[in-house]
Amino acid sequence: MNKLGEKSLKTLEYYEILDRLAAQAASDGAKEKCLALRPLDDREQAKLWMDQTTDAKNLMIRQGSPSFGGVREVGAILSRADRGGTLNPRELLDVASVLQTARRALAYDAEHEEKTTLTPIFGLLSGNRTLEENITTAIVSEEEIADGASSELLSIRRELRRISGKVRETLGRMISGERSKYLQETIVTQRNGRYVVPVKAEHRGEVPGLVHDTSSTGATVFVEPAAVVEINNQIKVLEGREEAEIERILAELSAEVALYRGAIEQDVEALVSLDFIFARAKLSFEMNAAAPVLLDEEGRCSLLRARHPLLDKDKAVPIDVAIGGEYDTLVITGPNTGGKTVSLKTLGLLSLMAASGLHIPANERSEIGLFEHVYADIGDEQSIEQSLSTFSAHMKTIVSIMDCCARGDLVLFDELGAGTDPVEGAALAVAVIGYARQMGACVAATTHYAELKTFALTTEGVENASCEFNVQSLQPTYRLLTGIPGKSNAFAIAGRLGLQPTIIERAKEQVSTEDARFEDVLAELERERRRIEQMQDEIARMRAAAQSERDKMRAARDAAEEKADRLIESARGQADRILKDARMTAETVFDELETLKRQSQKSAADQNLAAAKAALRGVITQTENEQRRGVQKRVVEADEIRPVRKGDRVRLLNVGGVLATVLAPADAEGGVQVQAGAMKMTVKENELRVVEEPKTAKKPAPPPRRDAPKRELSLRSAESEVDVRGMSAEEALFEVDNFLSRALMAGLPSVTVIHGKGTGVLRSAVQQHLRSNKRVKSVRSGVYGEGEQGVTVVELR
Repeated sequence: MNKLGEKSLKTLEYYEILDRLAAQAASDGAKEKCLALRPLDDREQAKLWMDQTTDAKNLMIRQGSPSFGGVREVGAILSRADRGGTLNPRELLDVASVLQTARRALAYDAEHEEKTTLTPIFGLLSGNRTLEENITTAIVSEEEIADGASSELLSIRRELRRISGKVRETLGRMISGERSKYLQETIVTQRNGRYVVPVKAEHRGEVPGLVHDTSSTGATVFVEPAAVVEINNQIKVLEGREEAEIERILAELSAEVALYRGAIEQDVEALVSLDFIFARAKLSFEMNAAAPVLLDEEGRCSLLRARHPLLDKDKAVPIDVAIGGEYDTLVITGPNTGGKTVSLKTLGLLSLMAASGLHIPANERSEIGLFEHVYADIGDEQSIEQSLSTFSAHMKTIVSIMDCCARGDLVLFDELGAGTDPVEGAALAVAVIGYARQMGACVAATTHYAELKTFALTTEGVENASCEFNVQSLQPTYRLLTGIPGKSNAFAIAGRLGLQPTIIERAKEQVSTEDARFEDVLAELERERRRIEQMQDEIARMRAAAQSERDKMRAARDAAEEKADRLIESARGQADRILKDARMTAETVFDELETLKRQSQKSAADQNLAAAKAALRGVITQTENEQRRGVQKRVVEADEIRPVRKGDRVRLLNVGGVLATVLAPADAEGGVQVQAGAMKMTVKENELRVVEEPKTAKKPAPPPRRDAPKRELSLRSAESEVDVRGMSAEEALFEVDNFLSRALMAGLPSVTVIHGKGTGVLRSAVQQHLRSNKRVKSVRSGVYGEGEQGVTVVELR
């Protein structure tokens, strides 16, 4: 990256993002990778890095973050071991720490089965449990080797402890005996690695032995008594053997490390890469960020609810900003401290972050097509050392940008043309923007010049934007409004701050008529925008209220349906019990009627038997219908009742409409004795209806056939049409099946099912069900005069 590019990264505060990223990494290697991160110009590579960040974030949500605190820089250690050097305990423990971290990372990867973009990196890890345990078992700490590092070392240390105990025992007897009066203190200590006792200098001759040291005052000499000289010699020999054995153990472990140098180096590289990736995911969590959509088309950006990542995420006002689509240049206007510069930096910084594989603090539907380079001229560029004014310093940067900008670049100018004569500065700003556009770059610039607002309004591919300002409160809202140029609020702000009206009026007189008219147009646009926003807010409020009411109604409906379901289930259970009892009664009656049939040899007995069976089947069918439809027992209203007389023909309403003859009028309790075929029964007077016989004379009936009584009974008790409108498909099909059974029993040639037109769903279900019935000969919709599409005519076999 050239010097201008690095300067732009600094201007856009990209390096502050890298510092925050490095703070999320655990290993030194990953921290270095974070600080060295630069935007990519390769979309595929940037897409891979973005996907890695996303996958790491998803894994952290499910499993937490793996630990990389044990990753150490062991390159030099491995190199020295490979050359035959012996590693010290600290270095060996660093190698073991790397192996342990690799093993735990492999276990972390094994917790999920799906493959991610991190799977190939986890696949590079090998670990080495054997070498790891060999090191950690042999080395307790940087200063201590474990007794169990080898059997020889264990044996040497046991002998050392035994002999050391013998020395202490010998010297203990000495300091507690009669010679204790010659000692400065009754203690045993060590000098030059040998056990000695402190003897008073004037009694040196009373304690035979070797003098190893003298106190600083000369009052005490440290004597190794002759009785323990040989024992101390044995200790020195054992300590030499111990040191040699430790050296051998370390050399052996170092050789084993050298043997696996390649695998360990690969583990370190993979762990550092994973630490770097998970650091990006942690930064995403910290910034409450999301992955944008990376577009194939370069040089286009659309940010939704974007925030500057270095601002407080709870206080920063999100903005929507886009460039490179319908327009390649955005001119941002508005008052000072209104958020123009922050908007500019947000656009540039988030583009750089996306090109670096980092999530951005914006809506996940944001889209970014990578820019080749991002150049920025933002902030105070005044240089005292180089004797440059603010304008000169800015122009020097602009010259460098003009030399470098090309197609696919993003160029950001803050207060373009400021710091010089307004007329010349505005003209220069228009020319600079025009040249950058000619070179194919996208441009975003902030300005106070009205000429640039006009330029944006009259030039194709250039769009105005403004930072909203509340004149009443004299506070910016920090909202970026694309498509609307910002109105100059200088006079309004001055008035609100107390500037005399006379001064303000004189200032207004100095403004040209064209500029004043332009400001008036902007003011009208601003009022219209606010009115539209208020309407949109009201629409959103009403939509939210409607949604809330809809949710309440749905909840009430669901509760009612649940209650109805419970009631239906309860009713069905009760109906099932009634139906079961009815079937048991029917079976008993059928058995009795079969007996009657066997006893009677007359044809009338067969006729009566058939009629009785039909009547009982009617009872059962009616019960089933009541169970499904939840209807109550049918009774005749009071105004329909006429006292019945013996011999009247009546229709039994609750026995399928079967015809019967009254044998005796109603008794005191309202019970009427009737006969249907061969079966006699007593029914309530309000459960039957008198059938009025026509008064015209009838022709004598032909001699009855054997099945005549049965057909007469069935024809009278069966209807030729059924109405299933308002039922569900399941209820309608059940009703149609029962209706067909009665119609077939009655011998009807054709019947009609009334289902209504509606959406056609019920008609389709009924007709499809009828066509699959073997007892149905044909099915057709009604024609004109029959009900058309609202009925289905069924011809029976």
